[in-house]
Amino acid sequence: MASDGKAPLWEPDEKRKAETNVARFAESLGKTALGASEYDQLWRWSVEDLEGFWGAVWSHHRLKSSAPYARVLRERKMPGAVWFEGTRLNYAERVLNAADGPGPALMSLNEAGEVREMSWQELRRQVSSVAAWLKDAGVGRGDRVAAYASNVPEALVSFLAAASIGAVWSSCSLDFGAPSVKDRFSQIAPKVLVASTSYSYGGRLFERGEGVAEVAASLPSLERTVILPGGRAPSSLKGAADWDELLGRGSAQTFEQVPFDHPLWILYSSWTTGLPKPIVHGHGGILVEHLKALSLHNDVRPSDRFFWYTTTGWMMWNYLVGGLLLGATVVLYDGSPSYPDANALWTLAERTGASILGTSAAHLGLCMKAGVSPRSTHRLSALRCIGSTGSPLSPEAFSWVYAEAKDDVWLASISGGTDLCTAFVGGCPVLPVYAGEIQCRCLGAKVEAFDEKGASVVGKTGERVLTEPLPSMPLYFWGDPDGARYRESYFDDFPGVWRHGDWFEVTPRGTCIIHGRSDATIKRMGVRIGTGEIYRVVEALPEVADSLAVDLGSGGQGDVLLFVCLRQGVKMDDDLERRIKEKVRRDLSPRHVPDRVVEAPSIPRTINGKKLEVPIKRILLGADPMKAVNIGSLADPQSVDYYSRLAKTIAVGGKV
Repeated sequence: MASDGKAPLWEPDEKRKAETNVARFAESLGKTALGASEYDQLWRWSVEDLEGFWGAVWSHHRLKSSAPYARVLRERKMPGAVWFEGTRLNYAERVLNAADGPGPALMSLNEAGEVREMSWQELRRQVSSVAAWLKDAGVGRGDRVAAYASNVPEALVSFLAAASIGAVWSSCSLDFGAPSVKDRFSQIAPKVLVASTSYSYGGRLFERGEGVAEVAASLPSLERTVILPGGRAPSSLKGAADWDELLGRGSAQTFEQVPFDHPLWILYSSWTTGLPKPIVHGHGGILVEHLKALSLHNDVRPSDRFFWYTTTGWMMWNYLVGGLLLGATVVLYDGSPSYPDANALWTLAERTGASILGTSAAHLGLCMKAGVSPRSTHRLSALRCIGSTGSPLSPEAFSWVYAEAKDDVWLASISGGTDLCTAFVGGCPVLPVYAGEIQCRCLGAKVEAFDEKGASVVGKTGERVLTEPLPSMPLYFWGDPDGARYRESYFDDFPGVWRHGDWFEVTPRGTCIIHGRSDATIKRMGVRIGTGEIYRVVEALPEVADSLAVDLGSGGQGDVLLFVCLRQGVKMDDDLERRIKEKVRRDLSPRHVPDRVVEAPSIPRTINGKKLEVPIKRILLGADPMKAVNIGSLADPQSVDYYSRLAKTIAVGGKV
């Protein structure tokens, strides 16, 4: 029982604690991590002695490099920290030399129930062959290889092949519309595109051949396109190659030795204006961070079958691939998490013998509302951990897991983001689980809650910040040579401190609570969506004069409102709302689609034309309009009146 009288939902016994990776790591340092106070001491050491901690992560996981590092950390600042200077290594080399688990490297499933396995030996063979093809196609160190692809083994093989030769990977999911993909890939000028031309979701087959051709035609830098199995190259596509052509190369595996900060991949995280941010992460930073996070906080072991529901367009795909670094079997799924019913992922866990099943808070909430009871209908004896991310998991969903999924499972709610490609608050297998609370701040991550004056607070809600550097922080944004966009994204509010954009609380017992977004980006299933992307699509419709998107929730479903100001003579009806949603779905992705489209008399803007996204969100959530908005800065001071009235309706349980 905690000091506040709150009972934990789950606690590991002493034997279980002693068997964890984090306990063995602490023991190797002459420390202990078998309880809350011991973990707190270990965490404080890890964020105070950054060189000692990250050096220990390197040595504990027996990281090998072709050149030694001069020191662990130079320039202890943000941005600008320099990690493991002088070393030479390769992410893919660690993956393909990590095969000490008893199972296959990969298992993959689809909605039809088909299961494929790939051995470590076959994974090495395919990566070597694809790498040789890429070299023959003129791809070399620093060139970009992009993928518009399903979550299938061939996409993962292509990534490892690109990484092995020092090329830079970037991927988008097939549920992204071609315009959204072009917005991303046009910024990075890929030389090769890896593409699927169809996918199944919810029992339906979606053809993407025309979209692939449209994306390829928009990229002047593109020289070759690889069509993955199960599809045909569109007739308009030039320089297309079938997957079998790539596998026909016999070649000895080699690994390009690159600096610690050599680009590994480019992810995308939207902001409120302009194109999505192309975030560059490095070989070394991702390598040490994912070894730490997956080993010490997700407790991934060589014997595990590690699954997280994701697509190739979400950072959790990159995180899932990291399970290979520890020799675990990685489970891939291409399909809907709710097809043919809400039990789909539980059935997958049973069929694969998954020991770690990762999903989203939204999906667990759906299971709870659907009334499913996996513990009654499935054999889940192998399952020791359920992971949840994407948005805060409700206390009710925490309780549902223990009542209806499995009573002796470790529930690890984690939170981080695309920007760092990791979770920096999350699970810890030696700590108790409390409903509605994330177990801890992760080792090496000095996460704090800042009040409006920049002071660290405990037991109060503040801005989630990082006050010390992490190795997996972005190297830079692609196409941002002076770093201005990078600094503006994270460091403008608190110079030298990373502001993440969440309302956040550290409790007195060291657990964490996320109360929602503190900025204007929308978060759906873990993907941050820039409102600017939505505006460009919606305001292209002739009926729409202006628009404003607001996320009133904490990243789940049912809480994103799109206010539209219509052109004179146009009225909102069911047909127009349907066409708006369909255009957003087609041109962007299903995640971008608002839950409701609401006609508004005007869209509030400042004198210099900026939309009032955060102030309107605050008003609708109950803030005093006079405190939420600087009226003197508005082009039309009366433009907020409608939203103030709407907030009163919401407050008494009325509908928008």
